[in-house]
Amino acid sequence: MPDWVVGVVGTFALALILAYGFLRLRCRGIGPPFGPHARFWASAIVLGTATVSAGVGLLIVAASHHIDAAYIGILVPSALWLGKLPPRGDRLSSGRTFSIGVLTVPFGRLYERMGDDMLDWCDTRIRAASAKPQWIADAVTYYYDQVRGGLKDGRPRADLSRWQESIAHKIGIVQLISLDTTPARLQEFLQRHPSTQQIRKNDDDDPPRLARRMESDALSELNLFLAYVYRLGYHKLLVYPFRPFVYRAPARRTEPITPDL
Repeated sequence: MPDWVVGVVGTFALALILAYGFLRLRCRGIGPPFGPHARFWASAIVLGTATVSAGVGLLIVAASHHIDAAYIGILVPSALWLGKLPPRGDRLSSGRTFSIGVLTVPFGRLYERMGDDMLDWCDTRIRAASAKPQWIADAVTYYYDQVRGGLKDGRPRADLSRWQESIAHKIGIVQLISLDTTPARLQEFLQRHPSTQQIRKNDDDDPPRLARRMESDALSELNLFLAYVYRLGYHKLLVYPFRPFVYRAPARRTEPITPDL
C-alpha cells in the first residue's frame, strides 16, 4: 500500500476521533449531540469533517510531496470547537454566500434536533409526574437531590433550589385546598412564599380554580427545572416515580423438623 494512502487513512481516522470530541465540547451546555433525534446530523457533521480533513491532507501531500504532511489535515476538526458558525444556518440572510450556508445548515439542523431530544426527555418526566399532584413535588425533590451534589457552581444550585421550593409550596396549596381548609388558613399559606403573595382576591375566593392554577404553575416550573438540569449535562436521570427498586428475597420460614415416626 502506498505511503500516501496510509497517511490519508490515518488522517481520516484521527480526524474522526477529534471531530467527535470537539463536537461534544461545542454542544456542552446545550445537550448531547448524539441523542435519538440529533444522531443523524451529528454523525453527518463528524463524517463530513473527517472527510474534509483527509482531503486537505491529500492536497498537501500532492503539493509538498511529503507524506507526513498529510497529518496536517487533523487540524480541521478544531474548527468544530473554535469556529463561530451560526446556530441557525438555514435562516441566513440573502447576503450570505452559498458556501457558508452549506456549512451552517447541518449545525442548524443539529441544534433543532437536539431541542427535540430535550423536549422528549422533559415530556417523559412531566407525564410521569403529572398523574398526581403530590408526585410533582416529590419528582422535583428527587431530581434536585440527584444533581445538587455534583453542582460546583453556586448559581445553578440556587436556581434549582428556588424552583424546587416554589413547586413544593404550590403543591402544598393544592393539598391544603383538597382538605377543605378555611379562607384564613389558605391566605396565610399563600403569604409564605413570594411566588404566591400576589394572588388576587377573586382567585382566593375560588379554591378549586386556585388549585388548578397552582398545579399548572407547578408543572410549568418543573418543565423549566428539567430543561435546566438537561442543559447542565444530567441526561440519564431515572424517571420519577418509576424508579427501579432493590429486590430483596423474602425471608424463608424455618419449618420445624418433625421426627420420623
